[in-house]
Amino acid sequence: MSGIVCAIRGGPTSQPTIERAIALAKETQLPLHFLYVVNLDFLTYSESSRVRHLSEEMHEMGELIVLSAQEKAAAEGVEAHGEVRHGSVGEEIINLCRDLQAEYAVLGRPGGEREEDVFTRERLQRFMGEIRQESGAEVVLPEEGPAT
Repeated sequence: MSGIVCAIRGGPTSQPTIERAIALAKETQLPLHFLYVVNLDFLTYSESSRVRHLSEEMHEMGELIVLSAQEKAAAEGVEAHGEVRHGSVGEEIINLCRDLQAEYAVLGRPGGEREEDVFTRERLQRFMGEIRQESGAEVVLPEEGPAT
């Protein structure tokens, strides 16, 4: 199997990523797979019942975000699959790329160089290399072709 993995977080900042993934699916005729990852590592020292409850709520939210992306793809004539996973965002993106033998991974661009950003541009470049090395998928960013 092969396809396109599109990692999404939801909200307006994910729209260019979703649109790029849909366009790529149309161009390549490959199956599209949206991925939302629930990562609650920041709650490691919290009460376990709270973490479990929050994890369930985040999973449900992830399902809604993925469903919304699937509906947007369907409106463009593209059938898309969706998946919500739990764990490290980077690891789960690579794992799904491997599981699907994906040809492409579509990632969003970082918002800036702020400390709280998940990926600064430098981290994003390193992560793109990890994806290629670990899964063989070519990384695509919004508003451009495969990243270099």
